[in-house]
Amino acid sequence: MDNAAMPDPENVPVRIEVTDGASIPDPKDPRIITAWSISLFGAILTLVLLCFCIPDRYVPIVKKLPEGIWITFQVTVFSIIFTIPLGCMVGLGRLSRFRPLNLLVSTYVEVIRGIPLLVQLFYIYYGMSKLLNVPAKVAAVVSLTFCYGAYMGEVFRAGISAIPKGQTEAARSLGFNRVQTMWYIILPQAWRTILPPVGNECIALLKDTSLISILAVPDLLRVAREHASTSFHYFETYTVVAIFFLIITLILSKCVSIMELRLSHYDRR
Repeated sequence: MDNAAMPDPENVPVRIEVTDGASIPDPKDPRIITAWSISLFGAILTLVLLCFCIPDRYVPIVKKLPEGIWITFQVTVFSIIFTIPLGCMVGLGRLSRFRPLNLLVSTYVEVIRGIPLLVQLFYIYYGMSKLLNVPAKVAAVVSLTFCYGAYMGEVFRAGISAIPKGQTEAARSLGFNRVQTMWYIILPQAWRTILPPVGNECIALLKDTSLISILAVPDLLRVAREHASTSFHYFETYTVVAIFFLIITLILSKCVSIMELRLSHYDRR
């Protein structure tokens, strides 16, 4: 991800691949039977068969888990809303020629990426609680934002670095200043490059919301743990949780793929 490839002469967008998230389906793949479709329909079919064959164990779980899914989506959406602007600022800071700013942002990236998210959740939640009465959900959003802001910053940095320097030189020759060049010329081109990895990081963020259950946030995993502790159906409960997460991440990965395809069509116009 750090060594982004330069675009080819035909101006084909560069795909920055990452390994810590879902696999984004190829938007240009015309086949109906793919790994994505097999995984999605296999997961749905498995869930339906389990509920049909063993309804007394699986149906109560399926009915109860939507309570936690809503909280999981809330935390995910708010975290993404704050993470993407933070990641953009971090990426620009990493490319800044102003040495103190570059050093400060780089230190933030190194520190955050060197500490596990679980530790950050505990640290921010209990640290903020000493100063303010912060709800667990707010602490979860802050922790996820700071954590994924560092990773997202590297995505933005790589995407911006992938734009040929000639684009900047051409913009400056037309009278654009640095801010205008970055906002109107570089970032729009970089966005189509970084869309797949940004979507990948957002999906990884969604999966990592499972960690916020330790803060007593009633998310998907927390609701599942409470159900398992009362029914003692641990295997069945976590099987349904795994299927739910798989279905959600597969749907989101397809949405990112569709966005990428539409963006490429828009660029050709």
